[in-house]
Amino acid sequence: MARVIVITSGKGGVGKTTTTANLGMCLAKLGYETILIDADTGLRNLDLLLGLENRVIYTALEVVSGECRLEQALIKDKHYNRLSLLSTSQNHTKNDISEDSICFLINLLHKKADYILIDSPAGIEKGFYRAISSAKEALVITTPEITSVRDADRVIGLLQSHNINNISLIINRIRHKMIRQNEMMSVQDVTEVLAIPLVGVIPEDEKVIISTNKGEPIVLEEHFSVSSLAFEDIARRLNGQDIGFKNLDYFYPTHLEFLKKIFFKSF
Repeated sequence: MARVIVITSGKGGVGKTTTTANLGMCLAKLGYETILIDADTGLRNLDLLLGLENRVIYTALEVVSGECRLEQALIKDKHYNRLSLLSTSQNHTKNDISEDSICFLINLLHKKADYILIDSPAGIEKGFYRAISSAKEALVITTPEITSVRDADRVIGLLQSHNINNISLIINRIRHKMIRQNEMMSVQDVTEVLAIPLVGVIPEDEKVIISTNKGEPIVLEEHFSVSSLAFEDIARRLNGQDIGFKNLDYFYPTHLEFLKKIFFKSF
């Protein structure tokens, strides 16, 4: 049976879809049958990030309505046969897919994959509840900004209220220099606020933008970078491997800042 994981954030623009595409490709590279579901029926982008936008002919809506077979709607990735994409709609004029339909699709896919990753739409409206309806686990993406962390905290509460308690955290777009200058929340700051297990830290990387615009995930070998290594480590941690975090400077403030905190707390 597949592990069904929803990837969500609450706030838009934090790298949720980019994470879904790259993490899915990493899992496929490790030999796992992986299916990505784009649960955003209005603003789908997962096909663009994978470079598969011209291959979307049938979607989940056609599968549910009986207009096509599931195999016709599953699009194989161009680089890894173990990775497939299922879009929920072709454009915003399509009717929304229901929670029952998502559950029906997940039941069909369970025996076809090791991992099913659901890319949740931004916000906590109807699309969010549709995306989480069949998930057993969740990855919450946040950036080290107050607004993003606050939204992530609210999403964690909503996931728990829907009996999704296996929740892990990915912190995206972290900048070592800004942390040292006390201009950005550290990993430790974020994890103390959200209080869920940390599974990944992804540094700010302009190569991610370049690869995204090309429709080629950063984890492809030709785009090798520190962020691609971070995604690969996340995939291994999901599989239970004990992978250490490579740059501990992201986690803690400098000694001077630490001393300042102790000094001011003493008064």
